[in-house]
Amino acid sequence: MSRGFTKDKTLSSIFNIEMVKDKTAEEIKQIWQQYFAAKDTVFAVIPKEKFDLIWNRAQSCPTFLCALPRREGYEFFVGQWTGTELHFTALINIQTRGEAAASQLILYHYPELKEEKGIVLMTAEMDSTFLNVAEAQCIANQVQLFYATSRKETYGLVETFNFRPNEFKYMSVIAELEQSGLGAELKCIQNQNKT
Repeated sequence: MSRGFTKDKTLSSIFNIEMVKDKTAEEIKQIWQQYFAAKDTVFAVIPKEKFDLIWNRAQSCPTFLCALPRREGYEFFVGQWTGTELHFTALINIQTRGEAAASQLILYHYPELKEEKGIVLMTAEMDSTFLNVAEAQCIANQVQLFYATSRKETYGLVETFNFRPNEFKYMSVIAELEQSGLGAELKCIQNQNKT
């Protein structure tokens, strides 16, 4: 765990589950979105079917690489599942610090309402000295891009990274990201900030 992150962050520590027992999934989604809209963080409400697909794939492929657009090229972040938490750190941190590399972004997935309401709540914590909300959102969106895809080629990159790392091509991640359009908005914001 890196400094500034909550250890054992539970759903009940941020959300009163009892208060929403009689609410519909749509009402809970609205409450979750309203709660986090004013906060400087990443959050989502994930449909059960999509989360189940991500979760099943994460069991066999718990590690992956995301590409974050930067002003000059891309920076790679490695994601590692630990239970329902997904920890990210820059690849350069792992290369230089090894096991001591601290998380820079943690996505917390809460499946407590999955069976009854058909949704999984997600929020995040990030080290704001390394990432802003738009950058963290870009990384979070790539989890869905690579783990919840129906395209065999896209999920194939995750499998290659986990099972045949010597065949893995970093540029393939960038190509998928560019094809999806996920990084385009972030590039646009960065270019505006340059002027």
